[in-house]
Amino acid sequence: MAAIYKREVRAFFHSFIGWLYLAATLLLMGIYFTYFVMLYGESSIAYALQGSIFLFQFAIPILTMRSLAEDRKLKTDQLILTAPVYAVPAFVMGIVPLVLSFFGDFQMGVSYTALLGFFLYGAFALAAGLFISSLTESPVIAAVLTFIVLFLGYLMTGICSMISQPGNLLTRMLSFFDMAGRFDAMTEGSLYVPSVVYYVSLALFFLFCTTQSIQKRRYSVSGRGIGISAYRAGILILTALLTVVVNVLADRLPESVRSLDVTSNKLYTLTEETKAYLSELSEDIHIYVMVNEEYKDANLDKTLRRMEALSEHIAVTYVDPLVNPQFYSNYAETEPGSNSLIVVGPNRSRVVEYYEIYGYEYYSYYEYQITGYDGEGQIVSALEYVTTDAMPRLYVVSGHDELELEAQFRQAIQKKNIECLPLLLLSEESVPEDAQAVIINAPLNDYSDDDVDKIIDYLEKGGNAVIIPAWTDAELPNFQRILDYYGISLLNGVILEGNPDYYYGQIPYLLFPKVDYDEMTENISDSIVFAPYAQGLIYDDAAQDIFYVPLLETSEASYNKSYDQKELETETDFRKKEGDTEGPFVIAVRAEKTVGGNRISKGVIVAAELFFTEDADSIVPGNNIKTFGGIAGGLTEQESTILIPMKSYSARMTFSTRSAAVVGLLSVVIIPVFLLLTGFAIWFRRRKA
Repeated sequence: MAAIYKREVRAFFHSFIGWLYLAATLLLMGIYFTYFVMLYGESSIAYALQGSIFLFQFAIPILTMRSLAEDRKLKTDQLILTAPVYAVPAFVMGIVPLVLSFFGDFQMGVSYTALLGFFLYGAFALAAGLFISSLTESPVIAAVLTFIVLFLGYLMTGICSMISQPGNLLTRMLSFFDMAGRFDAMTEGSLYVPSVVYYVSLALFFLFCTTQSIQKRRYSVSGRGIGISAYRAGILILTALLTVVVNVLADRLPESVRSLDVTSNKLYTLTEETKAYLSELSEDIHIYVMVNEEYKDANLDKTLRRMEALSEHIAVTYVDPLVNPQFYSNYAETEPGSNSLIVVGPNRSRVVEYYEIYGYEYYSYYEYQITGYDGEGQIVSALEYVTTDAMPRLYVVSGHDELELEAQFRQAIQKKNIECLPLLLLSEESVPEDAQAVIINAPLNDYSDDDVDKIIDYLEKGGNAVIIPAWTDAELPNFQRILDYYGISLLNGVILEGNPDYYYGQIPYLLFPKVDYDEMTENISDSIVFAPYAQGLIYDDAAQDIFYVPLLETSEASYNKSYDQKELETETDFRKKEGDTEGPFVIAVRAEKTVGGNRISKGVIVAAELFFTEDADSIVPGNNIKTFGGIAGGLTEQESTILIPMKSYSARMTFSTRSAAVVGLLSVVIIPVFLLLTGFAIWFRRRKA
């Protein structure tokens, strides 16, 4: 067998056909690689491999057409191993992720899973071509038949769609021959076990059929009994049935086993918070996905199936709008978009539009980039909504040049099923009675006496507040009255860290504070949050009517400098000096004040004005948002404070124009031409010999 294998390797590399295949494959891979990775900045080679599989329809028939057809014609009947040259391009592409990992956060798991799918798809296609080659003595017929089989398999998704958009028994049967669709499932960030089983089982099946085809010619049919041909036909039928059964069982594996998340940030793996929530779910929930199942979003489906597997109270059903166009009218006034969800609980329902499942970054009205996946967070939010009775309300105070509460933080509140409403104190006689809490977000202008009275009157009735002081040189005595209500004052200046583990980069006032464990911070107690331009909070721990719980603290190596903003911008020497106040400092605290009877007013003061901004959250993706969600949930006294932030895709990689040009020249021109010239030289020399 080893001798035959060596013979095949020599045959392909001593002829022009092997070098032609290598050049063509690497040329096509190089084009897609240059475009998707070097120019567009994709952080995996999955898209490059997706584009390259089209070459299989033409290259595989050429590689396999003479493997057995010519041997049969010449009556040599040698058992041949097919096209070892095929593995070389896969090996070359396997080096690429290792090299690019030095340039940034390259998706190694996604890349190598896609490469595995690429290799298995090719191995299966080679096995099919080898079997077809064993059936005929004509290499041309073998090539044409192989092309037809592979091309139909490549187009099978479209063929099924042409036969029936909703799908029927025929399309379900034909979908078994959808070869390219199973490869696509391997390029979406998951190791899809049914695809691996499909390619391996069919490759083995075709190799088995090939050996039977060869053996058939060695024996004559027996004149009595069952006979060898009938016996072999029975074996082939049993093998085919076994192959089908194995694939059916693979498709029915539990989602936790069937699809393994290989993304670097575990985009499609459920968080521990979600798993705990689902384990405690006691009410039956039905999730309807408004799309024909053949056109489902693969990522969303993985999330739904994993949830369904973890809770017996969740059922997922796909509803085809073409078959049942009025189904949505039972739950919504307007028709949801394709792939949208209708989550139905015992008392109410909620629609999760498909566009809410992903995060987008818009370049213009027509151009955008998908930046994150929020399927898990949106579904958990909907589950909480349909299993709770009341929607708490949180009001954001405006009118004093406060920082705007940005979109991702508003979405975090909405995902917590908390209504977020504006509150202009000037136009209201008082804080609304249905307010569970108010947010005062870094005002730059002082409050009027009347505004402060409205806020304090609300707090005296047991109201709650999130207060973020602004770092400003302006005097805000009335705003200070609100802080005084909780016994809080601010240390003059800004905090700097002396411990490099607690600040960002080389800038000691961009803090990574310690997160103290509390009911409001339990979801981020083991995480890192980002608090730039923080100020120290001063309060009396021994106060009789106020209970304090630190939430964020600096290290003992921190110190406070009495800089104003202009001084900080021009300072270059941030070393600790005599007169600087030594840490540690509390920069966020939960205060609970007894206001009469059994009423308690809760206040959360966060002395870092940029803490609840998208820019700050981007440094520690999702953690500042989770902190905000935990605080909002704690102040509104929700039974559940679970908040699953959007999971960001890996940042796109950036290469210089020169680097992209050099790589493009190498992969698209120099390497393919070199391979072609090498193959031609070897062929020409052997012809002259």
